Amino acid sequence: MKILVVGNGGREHALAWKLLQSQRIQQVVCIPGNGGTATTKGCQNLPLRVDDFEGIARFALVHNISLVVVGPELPLSLGITDYLQQQGLTVFGPTKEGARIESSKYWAKTLMQSAGIPTPQFAVFTEAEAAIAYVKAQGAPIVVKADGLAAGKGVIVAASVEEAQTAVESLFKNGFKTVVIEECVTGQEVSVLALTDGVSVRPLLPAQDHKRIGEGDTGENTGGMGAYCPAPIVTPALMERIEQEILQPTVEALRQRGIDYRGVLYAGLMITPQGNPTVLEFNCRFGDPETQAILPLLETPLEELLLACSQQRLEQMPPITWKSGTAACVIAAAQGYPGVYKKGDVITGIDQAEELGATVFCAGTQLKQQQLLTDGGRVLGVTATGETFDEAIASSYKAIKCIQFEGMYYRKDIGHRVRGAGFLPS
Repeated sequence: MKILVVGNGGREHALAWKLLQSQRIQQVVCIPGNGGTATTKGCQNLPLRVDDFEGIARFALVHNISLVVVGPELPLSLGITDYLQQQGLTVFGPTKEGARIESSKYWAKTLMQSAGIPTPQFAVFTEAEAAIAYVKAQGAPIVVKADGLAAGKGVIVAASVEEAQTAVESLFKNGFKTVVIEECVTGQEVSVLALTDGVSVRPLLPAQDHKRIGEGDTGENTGGMGAYCPAPIVTPALMERIEQEILQPTVEALRQRGIDYRGVLYAGLMITPQGNPTVLEFNCRFGDPETQAILPLLETPLEELLLACSQQRLEQMPPITWKSGTAACVIAAAQGYPGVYKKGDVITGIDQAEELGATVFCAGTQLKQQQLLTDGGRVLGVTATGETFDEAIASSYKAIKCIQFEGMYYRKDIGHRVRGAGFLPS
């Protein structure tokens, strides 16, 4: 089989890496890929844009591609699946209508409301003045969300009314036409990524991401600074509740709207202090960096699961099998991220990190004259596995110390909720 992976991040490098572990996979082509996929054996980069649907389809048809796996939300929201399916190609990823679950916060909230899926109370505004008046009436803390794609950075948890007002003004000024304002719920955030063929749902292991740039979960939101898996706060009993109260009803609600949703249904959840799951948001694709922590533990061949979703036969698949233990991924970012950052710095030490047993997934990188250079805000994801959390996290940090590029920054507290032996579900 030949598989085409659309995207150029750490998630796409991890997908290509995992797919190539199967004896059935002859080649993975990444569009456009990055410096890591360029140097992965069995992988080839193709310099097309992720929104060049015609070019992607032409290549896939000429080269007899068995499956197209779409990584990022942007091409999904633009309708890549619809276009490629019309050309007779098999695609893993929801249609444009299904991708609205991520591309429109308002649409997703109304879907949840109509299906009785637990989610924080919210209000929707198309004018800054009305939104600010609502914020002043509600008080803080309060959450301000852009109704559109914002690369994981369109959510502001405002600790004060002034901060919320600034967030509202900024989002409207930056071109967002609709803003969602919702109550701030507390607890622990968890990412539950599930595979679905539009009928059946199979959750993957739960993961916990670290969205803030600063240690102690402070500072600006990012695309994610590190993740670990499985998240111990999600017990088997809680996972059963998530599946029955959230995932399955969401797929049913989509079907009732005439949407045949095949791909990843990613629930960004808050587990309240009482142990109840509530949906903060849905995404329509694999998470990044959660994927880099989940896939190293997956034993079932990935392409079998993706094909079963695309061909609507997930129910016939045996249960997903997993390796024992834990995986942890620490993100190495460029200085200045998530603001302005420099590109083009030489990256060294990846070989030494991998000699220690880690797997280094490239994200914002490019290969130029056989040198790996920085080319984005989140540059690398360093993943290690271990029988315990402490082991996996310690191995990730040991490996990341081998890597260098100018201004490299990483959080030193990934896994702080479970580090040490004293994790207790709150």
